[in-house]
Amino acid sequence: MLDAQGTVTVEEFRFPAGSAELSAVLHQPAEAPAAAVVLNGATGVPRDYYRHFARWLAAERGMACLIYDYRDFGTSLNGQLQDSNVNMADWALTDMPAARAEMRRRYPGVPLWVIGHSVGGMLMPLQDGIEDIDRMICVCAGLVHHVDHPWPYQALARLFWFGHVPLMVKTLGYLPGKITGFGADLPPRVYWQWRKWCTSRQSYLPETGVTLPAPDWGRSGAPVDLVALSDDVMIPAKCVWRLEQVYGPAARKQELNPRDFGLKAVGHLGAFARRNAAIWPALLGEA
Repeated sequence: MLDAQGTVTVEEFRFPAGSAELSAVLHQPAEAPAAAVVLNGATGVPRDYYRHFARWLAAERGMACLIYDYRDFGTSLNGQLQDSNVNMADWALTDMPAARAEMRRRYPGVPLWVIGHSVGGMLMPLQDGIEDIDRMICVCAGLVHHVDHPWPYQALARLFWFGHVPLMVKTLGYLPGKITGFGADLPPRVYWQWRKWCTSRQSYLPETGVTLPAPDWGRSGAPVDLVALSDDVMIPAKCVWRLEQVYGPAARKQELNPRDFGLKAVGHLGAFARRNAAIWPALLGEA
């Protein structure tokens, strides 16, 4: 489905990712794009949350931007969540590379950028097909342990991992994110793997080279921006900087303070909200 709105063309479609088909929306500028951008969303955040940012990239920066939902989530869900066998690694190792392949197919020869929000950036160095990425921007992405959260948010995190939430997942067979206030509903194995990584001191790192591929960002060599928000209680800056362990010397650190942009608060999920558009140029590294 095509929907031309001013200088931006919006196309909704599905693309293959292994055994699944993912639901996507592509925002395209009127002219040939300066870059083809894949936006990997955060856990529990539907694709359409990013639509205003994607439109801004197309209209104001002349970049084509793909937003999409991971398998068995949001508009990509087929069937019942209780029947899903997908985990978070499937999103990272199959769906994210498939999104890049779709953009390479559509825009051959155009610089390929990836913007990863939270989980959308934390496993990129483990993936296939990263060799032709020209730029990587990780926003509020990091390796977090539940004790890293400041109080009182840490109390909520402990309930999410050790309190009533795991009991609800066992009872219902999926994560009722809408009921618990932690985003959209999620497949059960996504929750359990998420829980395992967020309650382990080294997150997923002990699994690399064993059950997960070993990280090797050197295959890409693209510059990486690690962007933290000073008021992010979910992934504090110190957790964002830990991604240097998997990205290596290509990583550049930047901490943004919402007050410097005339904003009262942004936090973990607010970086791509339309109300916080003042911060968007800084996410791209613009002064």
